Amino acid sequence: MCPCSMCLFMKKYSINYCFKFITAILVISAFCNSNLLAQVNIPASRALIKRIIPQHATDFVVEQLKPADKDAFEIESHGSKIILRGNNGVSVASALYNYLTNYTHCQVTWNGVNLNLPQKLPSVKHLIHKNTPYQYRYYLNYCTFNYSMSWWGWDRWQKEIDWMALHGINMPPALTGQEYTWYRVYKDMGFSDGDLKGFFCGPAYFSWFWMGNLDGWGGPLPVSWMENHRDLQQQILRRERDLGMKPVLQSFTGHVPASFQKRFPSSQLKKTNWNNGFADTYILDTKDPLFAEIGRKFIETQTRLYGTDHLYSADTFNENEPPTNDTTYLSALSARVYQGMSNADPKAIWVMQGWLFYNDRKFWNQPQVKALLNAVPDDRMIILDLAAEIQPVWKRTEAFYGKRWIWNMLHNFGGNIVLFGRMNEVANGPASAFADPGSKRLSGIGLTMEAIEQNPVLYELMTDNIWRDKPINLDEWLKQYQLNRYGHVNKYTLQAWDVLRKTVYSGGSIIRDGSESIITGRPTLDSNTVWTRTTFNYKPKDFLPAWDAIIKAIPTCRGSDGFQYDLTDITRQALANYVLPIQSKWVNAYRQKNISDFKKYSSEYLQLISDMDALLRTRKDFLLGPWLADARNQGTTKAEKDIYEQNARDLITLWGDADSPLHEYSCRQWSGLLNDFYKPRWAQFFALLEDALKSGKEANFKGFDKSISQWEWKWVNSHKNYPVQASGNSIIMAKAIYNKYRKLIGAAYE
Repeated sequence: MCPCSMCLFMKKYSINYCFKFITAILVISAFCNSNLLAQVNIPASRALIKRIIPQHATDFVVEQLKPADKDAFEIESHGSKIILRGNNGVSVASALYNYLTNYTHCQVTWNGVNLNLPQKLPSVKHLIHKNTPYQYRYYLNYCTFNYSMSWWGWDRWQKEIDWMALHGINMPPALTGQEYTWYRVYKDMGFSDGDLKGFFCGPAYFSWFWMGNLDGWGGPLPVSWMENHRDLQQQILRRERDLGMKPVLQSFTGHVPASFQKRFPSSQLKKTNWNNGFADTYILDTKDPLFAEIGRKFIETQTRLYGTDHLYSADTFNENEPPTNDTTYLSALSARVYQGMSNADPKAIWVMQGWLFYNDRKFWNQPQVKALLNAVPDDRMIILDLAAEIQPVWKRTEAFYGKRWIWNMLHNFGGNIVLFGRMNEVANGPASAFADPGSKRLSGIGLTMEAIEQNPVLYELMTDNIWRDKPINLDEWLKQYQLNRYGHVNKYTLQAWDVLRKTVYSGGSIIRDGSESIITGRPTLDSNTVWTRTTFNYKPKDFLPAWDAIIKAIPTCRGSDGFQYDLTDITRQALANYVLPIQSKWVNAYRQKNISDFKKYSSEYLQLISDMDALLRTRKDFLLGPWLADARNQGTTKAEKDIYEQNARDLITLWGDADSPLHEYSCRQWSGLLNDFYKPRWAQFFALLEDALKSGKEANFKGFDKSISQWEWKWVNSHKNYPVQASGNSIIMAKAIYNKYRKLIGAAYE
């Protein structure tokens, strides 16, 4: 029988009580450790190395580098060992990744991993020392937590935190489990579960709940979810802090349940509406005394649960315009929001997404921006220039009027699948801003994409800016990227990436993402829909040589996981681009009342969708099945599983009910979704048009939109298992599709 004090304690009290006690101790410990002078947690760094390269983990030695204001790392050889030094865990992990990419030509991305290390590791002949010019390296967007992370468990989170550390990230927002903070605050204020039932949304919509855009949609949210994700958040934070990261938590901005008015009849509430098909939400006026009280309770509750690094995200007008542009009003409101943080945490720093200044440029002119920002002390606010590679706000706000700020790459909206990026802006923008005297208090760089697990080259490129203050030479960088990714560089890979750089990754004047495919849009005779924008930033025929070259590179690179992904993605893009010429043919045939040509080209259109589905089935990256299975796996009862699956289906299709104006905002070219959602939807549209041709009457397009939206809603609420593992061979399928379509596509662009 064990005589230790902990066992005696557990014998005296209930197991449940002990678990809560131990959890509290761990959270307090994490909180205390996060406020000590930054240093390397040697066991945490060693554990990361073992997770990444288990067979070579003992070849590396981790040492402490002298703490500094800005992170640094060193690499050198000592006998048969590789010494990794850093001033914290992120620096050590960055040293490891620097060694892996530059000495063993490896790569770790979401879409392809190359960790083919030699048995004997190369030695480092001269000491390598690197400093980052950026104090903050931000990563994630509110939206990423849903468009990509809605159904993640600890295993997937652990991989992502490792990826962050390897790529130099030290400032991630940590929003998992945040709903439990809200739950505890309002429960402690006397609200019942019934009062809160219509407040908490389903798990796929937390991002917009956190930002005050919607309540309740996709719910009810089980308390079991909140408790499980409270525990998951504590795991996430413990790991991030062990590696030296400073997570950003949330602050109160006034969002309250609809039942708030009943419980506090004299409260000053304002209705607001996101205008995207959802009901009003309720915002407590900052002048109401309850605002400061709830703000304090929120931070205190959150700190008890999750500790703090004194960084708090608060976004007051996310896609909602203020009631007035009066600068006095805006200053007072901003001051009160900050006061709500600082009352509970005198060290609080407000981290604000600058999306409102980009998204609503008509309202946020210089006086309004200045009023909102100047009400907060300069050292107590950090602004995220959320889409600096698209349209840098810092250039029209005098670098945010004295505030510290972070240059970010936004890149992806909605998780839509398309080859696209602004490679030149990403290679040059951060260093250019850093060298510009007008950038003033530029303090960091970051990535604020709405979704991840796509276009890995853009994320490798962006994070490579972290450890340099000069522009990246893309010619040299892309050669190294290919070597690390494929294990080989040859004339065909060089040709392919030269074309990709000049076409899909040239950015151009496109304001949002690159060209989407009309396949994923609700059926129409048009080539664009509201959320399916098919305008190209390049000539589609100019993209084809990249496809030719990547096919020719197969014999040399076929063994590379990253190559197989790229081959699949480039082939997918070639087919997705070809959709428009085929659509043009059946549209013309319909308008000319040529029924035989209409049937021929509409049949080719449907076959193209099937061929895309078969191609994408060969890569897990492009499967619908894991998204739905991961959602169901989060449930503890059939009812919960059904709610989560409905959430998962809805977010990537309708984004709301049958009348949602956001349908297809988040669309995915995924196997399963192509064959079971997009293809039958188009088949029904073609049946409508064929009937119209046979009857000689005009098709009822309005009636179709109404009926198809009901069909879509039925699909959202259905249940079906899809494969969770890839099947088939990417190389064989890509070659077959190339042989079938290459000449047809080339002829279509002549």
